Amino acid sequence: MSKFIVIEGLIGVGKTSLCRLLEREWNARLILEPAEDNPFLASFYADPERFAFPAQMFYLATRYAQQIELCQGDLFSDLIVSDYFYAKDRLFAEQTLADVELNLYDRFTSLFEGSLATPEYILFLDAPTDVVLSRIASRGIHAEQVIEPSYLDSLRAGYYSLWSELKTCPVYVLNTTEIDYVNNPDDAAFMLAMLDGWLHGNAIPGAPAAFERRVVQLSLF
Repeated sequence: MSKFIVIEGLIGVGKTSLCRLLEREWNARLILEPAEDNPFLASFYADPERFAFPAQMFYLATRYAQQIELCQGDLFSDLIVSDYFYAKDRLFAEQTLADVELNLYDRFTSLFEGSLATPEYILFLDAPTDVVLSRIASRGIHAEQVIEPSYLDSLRAGYYSLWSELKTCPVYVLNTTEIDYVNNPDDAAFMLAMLDGWLHGNAIPGAPAAFERRVVQLSLF
């Protein structure tokens, strides 16, 4: 039976890059968020009020299809890594949908209820909003350049609220401001050792402790 972990974080914080590192070093099977395939995403960033619902429903349908595939298992990989946590889909819906749209969204999600794969743990990569914005600018995806700091701040608050209530698996929070596992081999080695330690119940020195439940920590920086 494959083990399953989730790497989460705000837009541009480096979660997919870390997943790619695990694919390369550990031969992990990846389940990646379908962001680049969403035909409504650029329109949503330009006009959120008009395009929030179709963008969100595309994500919901695609993520659920991936979860169904995940539950079927993988006989050829010891580790499955995802760059998103399925339950966060509603977090984004709460941020973008009007009340009537959110009600309709919830009616659809009730049709999709069923058993979903539970990760061994979630690693939430975080950084101050100005750092995240600089990374968004550096990666140069045109549709993302209109993202406002207030949107990122609101999403971060929603994530921490979600983590404070989550009881199915541990959540670890890591400030990645000074970590560059893409270009620095030492940082990459540290991340691999930390992830492996959590996976096998033997946390390495310097690894963050599990997020404390029901205590929403917003002032991390």
